[in-house]
Order: sequence, then C-alpha cells, then structure tokens
Amino acid sequence: MSIDAFVPAAHRYDSTDYRRAGRSGVLLPPISLGFWQNFGEDRDPQTLRATVRRAFDLGVTHFDLADNYGPPPGSAETHLGRILAQDLARYRDELIISTKAGYDMWPGPYGSWGSRKHMLASLDQSLGRLGLETVDVFYHHREDPHTPLEETMGALAHAVRSGKALYAGVSNYSPERTREAARILADLGTPLLIHQPSYSMFNRHIEGGLLDAVDELGIGVAVFSPLQQGLLTGRYLRGVPEDSRAGGASVFLSAETVRDPRYLERARGLAEIAAGRGQSLAQMALAWALRNPLVTTALVGASSVHQLEQNVAALEAGPFTDAELAAIETFAVDGTGR
Repeated sequence: MSIDAFVPAAHRYDSTDYRRAGRSGVLLPPISLGFWQNFGEDRDPQTLRATVRRAFDLGVTHFDLADNYGPPPGSAETHLGRILAQDLARYRDELIISTKAGYDMWPGPYGSWGSRKHMLASLDQSLGRLGLETVDVFYHHREDPHTPLEETMGALAHAVRSGKALYAGVSNYSPERTREAARILADLGTPLLIHQPSYSMFNRHIEGGLLDAVDELGIGVAVFSPLQQGLLTGRYLRGVPEDSRAGGASVFLSAETVRDPRYLERARGLAEIAAGRGQSLAQMALAWALRNPLVTTALVGASSVHQLEQNVAALEAGPFTDAELAAIETFAVDGTGR
C-alpha cells in the first residue's frame, strides 16, 4: 500500500489547548505520541506512517522516543526518521521531538547508564537514526546509582550547549534526585525543562512527592503509561485476547494480572463511571491523568489511526465533577496490576 504525498490539515491547531511545560516557553499538546512499544520492526511501516501523519493533522506536535525503543532497540527512531524525511521535513520547526539515553544499547561498559561517554555517544546515534541535527528534548532515562549526578547532568548541559539538543529532561527520577538534578543544571546554565514519570489511576506514586517537587521547581511533566499497559482500557474486561500484550510474551503485563479479581472489579467500576461520562475507559483514564494542571502532557502509544483518534478525543467530555472524582477514588487504587 502506498500513501500519497502528505499535505497536513490547514486547521490542525484550531482545536488543541496546548499546555505550558512548567515555567518555560514550551507548549505541548495534552496528548502526545509516544513510541515505546508500538513502533518497532514487528509493526507495519505504512500503519506507522499513517498514524504519525494523522497525529500531526490533529495538532499532536510532540513525538517522544528513546534510544532503546523498538523492538529491537533503535528501530523506533529509525522508523520515525524515515517518516520525518518522507512527510514532515518541511514542518520540523512545528514539532517537539524528544529522545532519551540510559538503558542498555550496546555491549561493554559504556553502553548503558549515565556516564558522559554513554550519554553523548547515545545522542549522536539517535540523531543519526532520526536524520536530525538537533532534538528538542534530551532526557536521562533513569537514575544511575554509580555515576555522579554532576557527570550525567554535565552531559545533558553539554548536549544543549553543543546545539544537539534544545532542552534537558530527566525520567524516572525520585523527587530528591529531581531537585538535585535541577540544581546542578541551573548552576551549569541549562534549566531542567521536564520530568517524565509513569502515572495512571493504577500507578499514583508521583502524588507522593514528585508533583510537589516539579511544582516547586517550575518544570513540566510528561506522563507515560497513563493507560497502565492496557489495564485501563476495555481490552481485558472480558478475557485475554491472543493478540494482546497480556496474551503474548510481554515482560510488562501478564495474563495472571488481568485475571486478578481485584483488577477486574476496579477496572469494571471505572468503566461504568466512564460510560456515564460518555467515554471509553481509556479516554477517561487519559482525562483523569490530565486533570492535574501540573501534568503537561500524557504520552500514548497508539497502534492505529483509529486508536490515536480515540485517545486525542479524551478531553471532549469536559472536566470531572466532584462526584465523579469521588467515585473514581474508590477504584483508582495505586499498585493495581503489579
């Protein structure tokens, strides 16, 4: 199947209320397209291309990657690089493209974690796969218990000074390490733009201090896994589809998890509330994650154009009432699905 030359929708920015990342000048769409597990070599390239094009038409200007996204690692960046060259090169200045370094990428002592060697080599490799000279945000992907934080943050600051990244970010950092990272970066003249943690109705750990930290620091928040690996969709309410993550060999979700009576009771309770709002469970889960003004954007890993369109429509139902939020609290239990 071929896709015609891309001409984006003329009114692509008319219906999106962009959100400011902390106290910066960066505005992000409430729903951003993430490429964690839906953009590898096991996916149809034309579906990937159609999904990215449709995202841009819908005002989704933020594409989030990491060096290890795929599978295999690196393939998500390669796929997006090809799509950028084919369809979006002339619109590059309308996009925020982020990537990360810190997880295993190549053999030997420099292929992972947070050393200056790993961080800057990984960024160069990512730029090569993406076919870009600069990414908009370069993140450290996880805390490194062995490398001094000054070294890792120094690498982020160098990436910005060198022009290979415009902004610096961290992901999966504790509140304490986030504060320390921000302090070091400020001393180096490179503000910390954004933090990327996991957050959903079933994973609420950031409410235990991280949201206070980002508020204090004035940095943005891009939450990943707002649908908790599919647990906050309707997919598992009546069993385990063979083609699902839980029905396959996913290391993040098992069939036992989705058969747990506690999960099913909570997910079905939430689905009933969502239906009362005229939403799917997934749409309500996204809207719930975005209810907090400290959350700048929610990353979704859409595997089709239809799924993307449904996710982007998550905010159409309007704000939650106090009664709805109180009802959700009964079922939105931290730790569900672990």
